[in-house]
Amino acid sequence: MKGSIEFLAAGLLLLSSAEALVNPYGDPLSYGGSPPVLPGPVGTGSGGPRWANAYAQAKTLVAQMTNQEKNNLTYGHTDTSNGCSGVSGGAPRVGFPGLCLADAGNGVRGTDGVNAYAAGLHVGASWNRDLAHRRAVNMGREFKNKGVHACLGPVGGPLGRIALGGRNWEGFSNDPYLAGQLTSQTITGLQQSVIATMKHFVGNEQELYRIPNFVNQSSTSSNIDDKTIHELYMWPFMDAVEAGAMSVMASYNRINGSWVTQNSKVLNGLLKTELGFQGYCTSDWGGQQTGLASALAGLDMAMPSSAGMWDNGTLANAVVNGTLSQARLDDMATRIVAAWYFIGANLPEYPALGSGMPASLLVPHKYTNVKDPASKPNLLAQAEEGHVLVKNINNALPFKNPQLISLFGYDAVIAGTRNPDGMGLGPFALSADSITFVNQTANSWFNAFINGSGILPPAAYNGTIISGGGSGANTPPYISAPYDAFQQEAYTRDFQIFWDFESEAPFVDQASDACVVFINAFSNEGTDRPALEDEFSDNLVNNVADNCNNTIVVLHNAGIRVVDAWIEHPNVTAVVYAHLPGQDSGRALTNLMFGERSFSGRMPYSTAKNASDYGALLHPVGAGPEGSLTYFYPQDNFTEGVYIDYRAFIAHNIQPRFEFGYGLTYSTFCYSGLSTTMHRNNTLTYLPPDSNKASTTAPVQGGLPSLWNNIATVTFSIQNTGSVTAMEVPQLYIGIPNGPAKQLRGFDKINLKANQTQCVTLQLTRRDLSTWSVVDQQWVLQAGTYPIYVGASVLDIRLQGSLTI
Repeated sequence: MKGSIEFLAAGLLLLSSAEALVNPYGDPLSYGGSPPVLPGPVGTGSGGPRWANAYAQAKTLVAQMTNQEKNNLTYGHTDTSNGCSGVSGGAPRVGFPGLCLADAGNGVRGTDGVNAYAAGLHVGASWNRDLAHRRAVNMGREFKNKGVHACLGPVGGPLGRIALGGRNWEGFSNDPYLAGQLTSQTITGLQQSVIATMKHFVGNEQELYRIPNFVNQSSTSSNIDDKTIHELYMWPFMDAVEAGAMSVMASYNRINGSWVTQNSKVLNGLLKTELGFQGYCTSDWGGQQTGLASALAGLDMAMPSSAGMWDNGTLANAVVNGTLSQARLDDMATRIVAAWYFIGANLPEYPALGSGMPASLLVPHKYTNVKDPASKPNLLAQAEEGHVLVKNINNALPFKNPQLISLFGYDAVIAGTRNPDGMGLGPFALSADSITFVNQTANSWFNAFINGSGILPPAAYNGTIISGGGSGANTPPYISAPYDAFQQEAYTRDFQIFWDFESEAPFVDQASDACVVFINAFSNEGTDRPALEDEFSDNLVNNVADNCNNTIVVLHNAGIRVVDAWIEHPNVTAVVYAHLPGQDSGRALTNLMFGERSFSGRMPYSTAKNASDYGALLHPVGAGPEGSLTYFYPQDNFTEGVYIDYRAFIAHNIQPRFEFGYGLTYSTFCYSGLSTTMHRNNTLTYLPPDSNKASTTAPVQGGLPSLWNNIATVTFSIQNTGSVTAMEVPQLYIGIPNGPAKQLRGFDKINLKANQTQCVTLQLTRRDLSTWSVVDQQWVLQAGTYPIYVGASVLDIRLQGSLTI
């Protein structure tokens, strides 16, 4: 396909046009595919007045430190007095206590007194920028009030290249534009209170071989070409840096042969020079692989420790012997301290480090309640808006005065246990109470989390899920399960419910007005998912549908889940992708199913008819034959280029079951009046007008400022032609010359009353219309015609037009 041809022909490999090309698939496979970028840039605080002030204060404080103290700041230290995920070193002599870093991007994990927010994928399904921002504001306050300085989130990588990827649920979408828009809102919301840590940079698209294992196998090398890494995998990170992210986490994997944590092209070149990142770059936990090399490459902090690499004054000694510059050590310390000043952690009103994070919940401790009642409306709205209605035959939903509803399926109820277990990285801390590993043993939780040795079942049969498992999970104060919510509705609306949450082939009362079947698809950090479906759940749906002519399926899914085993069953009348709603799961669901709100979610990925439709991007890439180089150094060649998800389906003429952007509401909408306008006052030259200045001026956060200029406007009108108030998600796709047929480049979410009409205006930036030129090493605007598609999904196009450059 076209992306593969471009990859092979250009030999891109993150190289500038002046550098010799290197074969990424030749020997040695351990190193050599990524060129050095040395020395790295020194941070300047160029992100605006708040950044400049933080840097000025940081430089003053760092100037008072000895090199040993500066060295101490750069790695994690054991602190048994609190439950922080990691604690950086401090310099108490000059008043710097260090930083408390804590999981994760969906809420504070593994403690008490906090809320469990909807997962990233669920927020992605909401397609709502404002919702994402308010979620982050509330979440950030909870981290701060627990004495945390850095929230280890949000997630931009994995983007979601591999359909079975174990951590896809933590991010917003496998579309870079949608992911980037919600990332930007999350960064600005979190950083009203704490440091946001954008992770995992970059190309960490599978859990298999994510870290070296115990048989001397290295992490997978993600071999990515220059065009693809810019247009796909770096895209949401670019939005994060432009939004002012103060921290970026380097991923476990290798890029083109070299560990990300010591890859100077990735950290010094792409992140700190090209994107102008001013914050500090931390390793993932245990991700540092080398000492001096990683410091030179652009890593600023090693977590959770740096035994034998940066500890014992190694960096201070390196300055003395000349192998590390004084400027580099100062820069590492300054970036870390500047982030501390940025959030006002130096002020007396900021809670003490880890003060609300008990080291163990099983010993006496102060209960620090940081749940703000003001966050409740947003928690419920998150849960509601991430539900996607994908089938609704004969208006099966909303319910209309039912007399008897029968409930089936293991996902309707909560797990029997939700209690601190004293296991460290066990079911409680990882929010995996609802699953049992196929090879469950006393230590399999830890092994599965760390190196993927656990065999994950395809579903969490022990109860409903509100989150995936792992470090990105959260800790709910309660769980409103579907059964709980239906019980309340039965009381309020005076109808009867029957239930069977155990049987695969339950009996069905033939007087049932509706039968609701609850199933799920689970995913956990440390191991990739075994399948996109499971036999027990599919049998359950079919068995109920065979005996109930109004069968509604609710699927809580931590990623893509194919449904063709039963989707066309004539008695399956409605289907809801309920994703991972957080603590208000059941309450949100019944609000939607009983018509208190209209469904408004849209698919943030494409669901295929068959798992095989994902082709080579279904399964993670394994190692080569035992004893071969690729056995010891697993290789994952991203030869598909930018063609993943809907880009690939369109390019290969594959019809999905539910396409990207698809979702139903209780109303209908009419689109009209498309207008496109180019802003002629902008310079529409092939190269950005400020590209020649890049080499002579300090990097600006987010890259060249001109890339963020609005250069075109698209307007149209939408009318609610139905009888109820509902939200519509208009989507703008563009056919950029010499690229995929359609790429998302705009969307909105509007709430319209019946018969109401609203004009929608979407702005397009220079970056939105640009493509990455390997030859010019720059974002460029090509001359030509750019088809414009406006619709309700990537395939449901209502209006068409064009722009000409």
